[in-house]
Formats: sequence, C-alpha cells, structure tokens
Amino acid sequence: MIDALRTPDERFAALPGWNYPPHFLARSDGMRLHYVDEGPRDARRTWLCLHGQPTWSYLYRRMIPVFAAAGDRVVAPDFLGFGRSDKPTDEAVYTFDFHRAAITGLIEALDLENIRLVVQDWGGLIGLTLPMAMPERFAGLLAMNTTLGTGDAPLGEGFLAWRAFSNRNPDMDIARLMQRACPHLADAEAAAYAAPFPDATFKAGVRRFPNLVPDHPDAGGAALSRAARTFWRERWTSKSLMAIGMTDPVLGPPVMRALHADIRNCPPPIEIADAGHFVQEWGEPIARRAVEVL
Repeated sequence: MIDALRTPDERFAALPGWNYPPHFLARSDGMRLHYVDEGPRDARRTWLCLHGQPTWSYLYRRMIPVFAAAGDRVVAPDFLGFGRSDKPTDEAVYTFDFHRAAITGLIEALDLENIRLVVQDWGGLIGLTLPMAMPERFAGLLAMNTTLGTGDAPLGEGFLAWRAFSNRNPDMDIARLMQRACPHLADAEAAAYAAPFPDATFKAGVRRFPNLVPDHPDAGGAALSRAARTFWRERWTSKSLMAIGMTDPVLGPPVMRALHADIRNCPPPIEIADAGHFVQEWGEPIARRAVEVL
C-alpha cells in the first residue's frame, strides 16, 4: 500500500463552473483516481482530457460542456497527486511509468473506445505515448501546448526556468500562478485551482513533475517517447488538430511547431494570440472546432 493523502471533499464544494459529480477508480494499491465522466456511455465519441502541472481537471471546465453538448462522452481524470485523486506523500513514488500506468489502467477499466485524445503540458508528455500501445482505442488527437519527452534534444530555456522556479517554491502559490498566467481568471476561479492542496504536504506530485521531464536519452520515459514520436510520424492515420497558446514561454510556438512536424497529416495549427500555457482557459472555440474536425 502507498502512503497517500486524500483532500477533504469540502474543498471542492461550490467551485465556479464546476458542478460535475465525482467518479473514482479504486486501485489495488489502496488509492483512488478521480475522473469526471459526462455524457452517454455509448456515445459515438469519447473525449479523454488530460491536464498538466500544477492543474487538475478543472482546467477543462470551458471545454467539457462543448463536447457534452455534441452528444459525446467526456472523461477527464486527475493524475495521482492532483485534483480529487489521492496524493502519495513520497515524491519518489511519482515516475513517468507510474503516471502512465494509472491512465492506461483507467482507459482499460472504463473500456474507452473511439477516443479523441485531448492533451496539454504533462497531459501530452504522458498521453502522446498511449495510442501506440492501444491504437484500436484512439481515433483523434487535439494537442495544446505540450511536447514529447524524448530526451535526445536540449530542454528549452523557458522550461529550465520553470523547473528552477518550481524547485525554489516547494509550496507553490498555485492560485497566484494561475492568475498571473491567465489574467482574466476571477479570484474564485484561481482559488479553485488551489483547492486540491490544503498545504505543502499535498503538493509532492506538483513538485515532482518538472523534474520528471526526460533530459537525457536514458531518463525515465525517454525511450518510450521516442517510440511514440515514430508512431506519430509513421503510423498515425486518424485526424488531428493542434491549438497553440502563442504567449506561452515554456511550451509555446517553437516547441509546438516541432511537435506539429512529428504528427502525420496534422493541419495548420490554430493560433490563439492572447492565450498562454494554460490554453484551455481560452478553450471554448477550440473545443467547438475540435467537435467539427475530429
């Protein structure tokens, strides 16, 4: 069994724009993985929405209603250590394979099919390695401000600065960070991003993610990510869509254009001029376009 914390339910009461009932996958290690599950279970499409660091599925609140209104199913999990999912206290527990196995386990437990994969930040570093392992389940991709952690190219200055900032701030002020990155957020919305983390002891997963990005060829997840790059270049045959938050200093236009070149037959990206790293906060028109294209 893994020693983990569970955020009290009352922390998630009355969050603005967030009235989705929680669903939990009980794991053999005693932990629970939380996910939003909206729409009919037999829908023709399932949108699997994967968040990044330091956010949780709340990041998709502007996109979930668009997908659901199209008659589709929407599944938006919280990575372990984030959101309403349980949070291991030992940072060493968090590895690339640990997070990836949690999401593959959810896909298999819910028997998700006809998946449109929606990814951003760490949602992409993990999520972009999934279709090659179960290609029969995936039928579309929406990629936003993310990358593959292949470990064979230098990490960008923007990311290195972010990793250094994160390491200097073990009790990161998540609400303040989100409001700086997304100035249009109301105070209550910014506070909702911090709701899963009552204090620093709940933030082991937040602290760990920047240090898991593969920075050399033998790093955890690097070989898997290189195999995924080959898959997207050579074997991907379904439709894709890309949206870029153009003011993102970490995973912005240069990184996204490199990823675009690796995705077979991906059309020209949607460029969101005012959007930063957390492009889902500008996500409603992106979701509408995805419903049309994918």
